[in-house]
Amino acid sequence: MSDGKLTILNNISILIPAFNPDNKLIVLVRNLITAGFTNISIVDDGSGVEYKQIFDQIGAQKQCHLLVHEKNMGKGRALKTGFNYFLNNCGQCVGIVTADADGQHSIEDIMKVSQRLIDNPDKLILGSRNFSKSNIPFRSRFGNIMTSKMFGLLAGIRISDTQTGLRAISTGFAQELMNVRGERFEYETNMLLECKNKNIVIDEVCIDTIYIEENKSSHFNPIVDSIKIYGVFFKFMSSSFISFILDIGLFTLFSKLFYNLTPTYFILLATIVSRIMSSLFNYNVNKNAVFKHKTYDKFVIARYYALCLTLMLISGLSVSATWFVFGRSVVLIKVMIDGILSIMSYKVQKEWVFKKISIPEEL
Repeated sequence: MSDGKLTILNNISILIPAFNPDNKLIVLVRNLITAGFTNISIVDDGSGVEYKQIFDQIGAQKQCHLLVHEKNMGKGRALKTGFNYFLNNCGQCVGIVTADADGQHSIEDIMKVSQRLIDNPDKLILGSRNFSKSNIPFRSRFGNIMTSKMFGLLAGIRISDTQTGLRAISTGFAQELMNVRGERFEYETNMLLECKNKNIVIDEVCIDTIYIEENKSSHFNPIVDSIKIYGVFFKFMSSSFISFILDIGLFTLFSKLFYNLTPTYFILLATIVSRIMSSLFNYNVNKNAVFKHKTYDKFVIARYYALCLTLMLISGLSVSATWFVFGRSVVLIKVMIDGILSIMSYKVQKEWVFKKISIPEEL
């Protein structure tokens, strides 16, 4: 056995979350043992009694540690259960590799991401699939491409495969991940966001794209789970939409009132007054319900209104310029411009205004 392979086997633990698996899980575990892995954790995430025989067969192997949830709690919780066991029992390892139970990850690719982590212990290693191939099932191609594009747009992190289950995670980062929110598939996305918060570089390793029986065993629903994954964004858009309706209503009212007083500046004045009133509502909803910014931060409201002032001026000047050039409905112009600005606002609020800060310990 080569020194490189021996280093991987001695320093990497394997974690496999499983819910209602079939015999592909047995094959995967058998292949891992044959390859020489001696520390393999499998989490039974509340599978039914009809799957007990599969888990009993796996649990009988001395290289395996079976962790059981009495009821289904989601992939995120299963990963946390596995991380907790790993941290308490395998702290001497360089890191842990997570793999899916449905046979999508080959032993060769598991070895590849393991080696990359050993060479780069300060990074998160992703085993990324190529979704441009024609043999990829539609729901898998659609779900993964959509989430990757959305993730790049909203989070500013360009990753080709945001939903890969093959990930190599250092021991230190695994400890940080115990405090990351998410109980189901959204946890894997929050893991990537935590990399940005902690300035951890994400490194992608190209792996084989393996789908068995059109990926029917996957529990990922590309519509429902994508909505859960981007729940914060949808909450933000709902908050923005309500504030937007309030802002438009007030703008319509004040534009008519101010037009009679000062025709030259009525658009800018109506924008300022309506935005101040609607922003009071929007600030409280975003702070408490959307981003759940509970950390004491006396500058958060100052950052929020600095952003509001900037966007308000951009909106007012852009609407004014567009109206003077085209002379169309001022309300319609404002709807279009503010819709574009709302995407910008989300990214700034998430990454700057309501960003969680660390509170220094008292000396």
